Amino acid sequence: MNARSEPAPAGPDAPARPPLVRELLLVAGLFLVYKFGRQLATGHTTEAFRNAHHVWDWERVLRLPDEGAVQSLLLHGDTLIHVANTYYAAVHFPATLAFLVWLYLRRPAHYVWARRVLAAVTGAALVLHLLFPLAPPRMLGATGLIDTAHVFGPSVYGPPRTDSLSNQFAAMPSLHFGWALMLAIGLIVATRTRWRLLWLLHPLATLLVIVGTANHYWLDVVVAAALLGLALAVLRLPGSPRRPRCALPHRRPEVRRRSPAERPELVGAGR
Repeated sequence: MNARSEPAPAGPDAPARPPLVRELLLVAGLFLVYKFGRQLATGHTTEAFRNAHHVWDWERVLRLPDEGAVQSLLLHGDTLIHVANTYYAAVHFPATLAFLVWLYLRRPAHYVWARRVLAAVTGAALVLHLLFPLAPPRMLGATGLIDTAHVFGPSVYGPPRTDSLSNQFAAMPSLHFGWALMLAIGLIVATRTRWRLLWLLHPLATLLVIVGTANHYWLDVVVAAALLGLALAVLRLPGSPRRPRCALPHRRPEVRRRSPAERPELVGAGR
Protein backbone atom coordinates (compact mmCIF):
# COMPACT_ATOMS: atom_id res chain seq x y z
CA MET A 1 0.00 0.00 0.00
CA ASN A 2 1.37 3.40 -0.89
CA ALA A 3 1.29 6.59 1.10
CA ARG A 4 -1.94 7.70 -0.50
CA SER A 5 -3.73 4.75 1.04
CA GLU A 6 -2.65 5.60 4.55
CA PRO A 7 -4.80 7.60 6.96
CA ALA A 8 -3.31 10.56 8.73
CA PRO A 9 -0.46 9.83 11.15
CA ALA A 10 -1.56 8.76 14.60
CA GLY A 11 -1.64 11.47 17.21
CA PRO A 12 -0.91 11.32 20.93
CA ASP A 13 -4.41 9.97 21.62
CA ALA A 14 -3.94 6.97 19.28
CA PRO A 15 -4.53 3.61 20.99
CA ALA A 16 -1.48 1.76 22.21
CA ARG A 17 -0.43 -1.43 20.44
CA PRO A 18 -1.39 -4.49 22.52
CA PRO A 19 1.46 -6.51 24.08
CA LEU A 20 3.00 -8.76 21.43
CA VAL A 21 3.34 -11.92 23.53
CA ARG A 22 -0.26 -11.76 24.69
CA GLU A 23 -1.52 -11.26 21.15
CA LEU A 24 0.59 -14.12 19.82
CA LEU A 25 -0.98 -16.40 22.41
CA LEU A 26 -4.48 -15.13 21.63
CA VAL A 27 -4.12 -15.50 17.88
CA ALA A 28 -2.47 -18.90 18.23
CA GLY A 29 -5.35 -19.96 20.47
CA LEU A 30 -7.84 -18.75 17.87
CA PHE A 31 -6.19 -20.85 15.17
CA LEU A 32 -5.94 -23.90 17.43
CA VAL A 33 -9.61 -23.62 18.37
CA TYR A 34 -10.49 -23.45 14.70
CA LYS A 35 -8.22 -26.34 13.74
CA PHE A 36 -8.80 -28.77 16.57
CA GLY A 37 -12.02 -27.67 18.26
CA ARG A 38 -14.10 -28.98 15.36
CA GLN A 39 -12.90 -32.51 16.09
CA LEU A 40 -15.36 -32.63 18.98
CA ALA A 41 -18.06 -33.22 16.39
CA THR A 42 -16.38 -36.22 14.77
CA GLY A 43 -18.20 -39.53 14.78
CA HIS A 44 -21.58 -38.09 13.75
CA THR A 45 -21.47 -39.57 10.25
CA THR A 46 -25.12 -40.59 10.02
CA GLU A 47 -26.37 -37.27 11.34
CA ALA A 48 -23.99 -35.34 9.08
CA PHE A 49 -25.30 -37.05 5.93
CA ARG A 50 -28.92 -36.68 7.05
CA ASN A 51 -28.37 -32.96 7.53
CA ALA A 52 -26.67 -32.77 4.14
CA HIS A 53 -29.78 -34.15 2.44
CA HIS A 54 -31.89 -31.59 4.33
CA VAL A 55 -29.65 -28.69 3.28
CA TRP A 56 -29.68 -29.85 -0.35
CA ASP A 57 -33.47 -30.04 -0.30
CA TRP A 58 -33.80 -26.63 1.39
CA GLU A 59 -31.65 -25.04 -1.31
CA ARG A 60 -33.90 -26.49 -4.01
CA VAL A 61 -36.99 -25.17 -2.20
CA LEU A 62 -35.36 -21.74 -1.94
CA ARG A 63 -34.36 -22.01 -5.60
CA LEU A 64 -30.74 -21.21 -4.92
CA PRO A 65 -28.31 -21.70 -7.82
CA ASP A 66 -27.04 -25.20 -8.36
CA GLU A 67 -23.49 -25.65 -7.05
CA GLY A 68 -22.85 -27.83 -10.08
CA ALA A 69 -23.03 -24.79 -12.37
CA VAL A 70 -20.02 -23.24 -10.61
CA GLN A 71 -18.10 -26.51 -10.67
CA SER A 72 -18.76 -26.88 -14.39
CA LEU A 73 -17.07 -23.53 -14.99
CA LEU A 74 -13.97 -24.63 -13.09
CA LEU A 75 -13.84 -27.97 -14.89
CA HIS A 76 -13.33 -26.34 -18.29
CA GLY A 77 -9.59 -26.79 -17.83
CA ASP A 78 -7.23 -28.70 -15.57
CA THR A 79 -5.26 -25.53 -14.82
CA LEU A 80 -8.29 -23.61 -13.58
CA ILE A 81 -9.49 -26.35 -11.25
CA HIS A 82 -5.94 -26.87 -9.97
CA VAL A 83 -5.69 -23.15 -9.18
CA ALA A 84 -9.03 -23.31 -7.36
CA ASN A 85 -7.89 -26.29 -5.27
CA THR A 86 -4.63 -24.52 -4.46
CA TYR A 87 -6.49 -21.35 -3.48
CA TYR A 88 -8.68 -23.35 -1.11
CA ALA A 89 -5.71 -25.15 0.44
CA ALA A 90 -3.06 -22.42 0.61
CA VAL A 91 -4.68 -18.96 0.89
CA HIS A 92 -7.10 -19.22 3.81
CA PHE A 93 -4.77 -19.26 6.81
CA PRO A 94 -1.83 -17.21 5.41
CA ALA A 95 -4.11 -14.42 4.19
CA THR A 96 -5.88 -14.14 7.54
CA LEU A 97 -2.57 -14.19 9.43
CA ALA A 98 -1.06 -11.52 7.17
CA PHE A 99 -4.20 -9.41 7.66
CA LEU A 100 -3.87 -9.55 11.45
CA VAL A 101 -0.12 -8.87 11.40
CA TRP A 102 -0.55 -5.80 9.17
CA LEU A 103 -3.33 -4.42 11.37
CA TYR A 104 -1.27 -5.05 14.50
CA LEU A 105 1.71 -3.15 13.10
CA ARG A 106 -0.12 -0.31 11.38
CA ARG A 107 -3.64 -0.03 12.87
CA PRO A 108 -3.70 -1.20 16.52
CA ALA A 109 -7.30 -0.16 17.14
CA HIS A 110 -8.48 -1.90 13.99
CA TYR A 111 -6.45 -4.96 14.95
CA VAL A 112 -8.17 -5.38 18.34
CA TRP A 113 -11.56 -4.93 16.70
CA ALA A 114 -10.85 -7.41 13.89
CA ARG A 115 -9.41 -9.99 16.29
CA ARG A 116 -12.50 -9.81 18.49
CA VAL A 117 -14.83 -10.15 15.52
CA LEU A 118 -12.93 -13.15 14.14
CA ALA A 119 -12.92 -14.78 17.56
CA ALA A 120 -16.67 -14.25 17.97
CA VAL A 121 -17.47 -15.63 14.52
CA THR A 122 -15.19 -18.63 15.04
CA GLY A 123 -16.69 -19.42 18.42
CA ALA A 124 -20.24 -19.23 17.10
CA ALA A 125 -19.28 -21.38 14.12
CA LEU A 126 -17.84 -24.09 16.35
CA VAL A 127 -21.08 -24.22 18.32
CA LEU A 128 -22.99 -24.75 15.07
CA HIS A 129 -20.51 -27.43 14.01
CA LEU A 130 -21.35 -29.32 17.19
CA LEU A 131 -25.10 -28.81 16.97
CA PHE A 132 -25.42 -29.33 13.22
CA PRO A 133 -22.75 -31.65 11.76
CA LEU A 134 -22.91 -31.45 7.99
CA ALA A 135 -21.26 -33.48 5.25
CA PRO A 136 -19.95 -31.27 2.41
CA PRO A 137 -21.50 -31.59 -1.07
CA ARG A 138 -18.45 -33.49 -2.39
CA MET A 139 -19.50 -36.39 -0.15
CA LEU A 140 -23.18 -36.35 -1.04
CA GLY A 141 -24.04 -38.46 -4.05
CA ALA A 142 -27.33 -36.63 -4.62
CA THR A 143 -25.45 -33.48 -5.64
CA GLY A 144 -23.70 -35.10 -8.60
CA LEU A 145 -20.54 -33.16 -7.70
CA ILE A 146 -17.01 -34.51 -7.64
CA ASP A 147 -14.24 -34.04 -5.09
CA THR A 148 -12.02 -31.85 -7.26
CA ALA A 149 -9.18 -31.81 -4.74
CA HIS A 150 -9.07 -35.60 -4.66
CA VAL A 151 -9.24 -35.93 -8.46
CA PHE A 152 -7.02 -33.06 -9.58
CA GLY A 153 -5.14 -32.05 -6.42
CA PRO A 154 -3.85 -30.64 -4.24
CA SER A 155 -5.98 -31.93 -1.38
CA VAL A 156 -5.82 -31.00 2.31
CA TYR A 157 -8.13 -33.79 3.45
CA GLY A 158 -7.60 -37.48 3.79
CA PRO A 159 -10.27 -40.18 4.02
CA PRO A 160 -12.87 -38.98 6.56
CA ARG A 161 -12.57 -42.11 8.68
CA THR A 162 -8.79 -41.76 9.11
CA ASP A 163 -8.45 -37.96 9.06
CA SER A 164 -7.35 -37.04 12.58
CA LEU A 165 -6.39 -33.43 11.81
CA SER A 166 -9.76 -31.97 10.83
CA ASN A 167 -13.47 -32.56 11.08
CA GLN A 168 -14.79 -32.87 7.55
CA PHE A 169 -18.38 -32.79 8.79
CA ALA A 170 -18.17 -29.11 9.76
CA ALA A 171 -19.37 -27.51 6.54
CA MET A 172 -21.84 -25.03 8.07
CA PRO A 173 -21.01 -22.24 8.41
CA SER A 174 -18.09 -21.72 6.06
CA LEU A 175 -15.29 -20.08 8.01
CA HIS A 176 -13.33 -19.93 4.76
CA PHE A 177 -15.87 -17.38 3.54
CA GLY A 178 -16.50 -15.71 6.91
CA TRP A 179 -12.84 -14.98 7.50
CA ALA A 180 -12.30 -13.85 3.89
CA LEU A 181 -15.21 -11.41 4.11
CA MET A 182 -13.92 -10.00 7.40
CA LEU A 183 -10.48 -9.54 5.84
CA ALA A 184 -12.00 -7.46 3.05
CA ILE A 185 -14.18 -5.41 5.40
CA GLY A 186 -11.29 -4.79 7.79
CA LEU A 187 -8.96 -3.55 5.05
CA ILE A 188 -11.66 -1.38 3.49
CA VAL A 189 -12.27 0.29 6.85
CA ALA A 190 -8.58 0.62 7.73
CA THR A 191 -7.38 2.18 4.46
CA ARG A 192 -8.30 5.20 2.37
CA THR A 193 -7.13 4.25 -1.10
CA ARG A 194 -9.69 4.72 -3.84
CA TRP A 195 -9.07 1.07 -4.84
CA ARG A 196 -9.88 -0.40 -1.42
CA LEU A 197 -13.16 -1.93 -2.60
CA LEU A 198 -11.07 -4.33 -4.67
CA TRP A 199 -10.43 -6.23 -1.43
CA LEU A 200 -13.91 -7.67 -1.96
CA LEU A 201 -12.40 -9.78 -4.75
CA HIS A 202 -10.91 -12.04 -2.07
CA PRO A 203 -14.23 -13.17 -0.55
CA LEU A 204 -15.72 -13.35 -4.05
CA ALA A 205 -12.91 -15.65 -5.22
CA THR A 206 -13.24 -17.65 -2.00
CA LEU A 207 -16.98 -18.04 -2.61
CA LEU A 208 -16.45 -19.41 -6.11
CA VAL A 209 -13.67 -21.72 -4.92
CA ILE A 210 -15.45 -23.27 -1.92
CA VAL A 211 -18.63 -23.87 -3.93
CA GLY A 212 -16.93 -24.95 -7.15
CA THR A 213 -14.68 -27.45 -5.37
CA ALA A 214 -17.78 -28.91 -3.64
CA ASN A 215 -16.53 -28.13 -0.15
CA HIS A 216 -19.52 -25.95 0.82
CA TYR A 217 -23.16 -25.32 0.02
CA TRP A 218 -24.59 -21.89 -0.69
CA LEU A 219 -26.35 -21.98 2.68
CA ASP A 220 -22.97 -22.42 4.41
CA VAL A 221 -22.01 -19.06 2.96
CA VAL A 222 -25.30 -17.41 3.92
CA VAL A 223 -24.97 -18.54 7.55
CA ALA A 224 -21.33 -17.38 7.71
CA ALA A 225 -22.27 -13.94 6.39
CA ALA A 226 -25.13 -13.70 8.91
CA LEU A 227 -22.83 -14.56 11.83
CA LEU A 228 -20.30 -11.98 10.67
CA GLY A 229 -22.99 -9.33 10.32
CA LEU A 230 -24.18 -10.02 13.84
CA ALA A 231 -20.65 -9.84 15.23
CA LEU A 232 -20.00 -6.54 13.44
CA ALA A 233 -23.25 -5.11 14.82
CA VAL A 234 -22.29 -6.01 18.38
CA LEU A 235 -18.53 -5.39 18.28
CA ARG A 236 -18.16 -1.89 16.92
CA LEU A 237 -14.86 -0.34 15.93
CA PRO A 238 -13.62 1.88 18.80
CA GLY A 239 -14.19 5.53 18.01
CA SER A 240 -16.71 4.85 15.26
CA PRO A 241 -19.41 7.52 15.11
CA ARG A 242 -22.80 6.58 16.47
CA ARG A 243 -26.10 7.67 15.05
CA PRO A 244 -26.93 11.11 16.50
CA ARG A 245 -30.14 11.52 18.37
CA CYS A 246 -32.92 13.42 16.65
CA ALA A 247 -32.69 17.01 17.80
CA LEU A 248 -35.84 18.81 18.76
CA PRO A 249 -36.70 21.77 16.52
CA HIS A 250 -35.50 25.06 17.94
CA ARG A 251 -38.31 27.26 19.14
CA ARG A 252 -38.10 30.99 19.38
CA PRO A 253 -39.10 32.32 22.78
CA GLU A 254 -42.66 33.50 22.87
CA VAL A 255 -43.14 37.23 23.40
CA ARG A 256 -46.26 37.99 25.42
CA ARG A 257 -47.85 41.26 24.63
CA ARG A 258 -48.54 43.41 27.64
CA SER A 259 -51.97 44.66 28.36
CA PRO A 260 -52.53 48.43 28.56
CA ALA A 261 -52.63 48.20 32.36
CA GLU A 262 -49.18 46.58 32.43
CA ARG A 263 -47.53 49.08 30.12
CA PRO A 264 -45.29 51.56 31.93
CA GLU A 265 -46.38 55.16 31.80
CA LEU A 266 -43.92 57.70 30.56
CA VAL A 267 -43.09 60.38 33.09
CA GLY A 268 -44.36 63.70 31.87
CA ALA A 269 -46.52 62.21 29.19
CA GLY A 270 -49.57 64.27 28.23
CA ARG A 271 -48.11 67.51 29.33
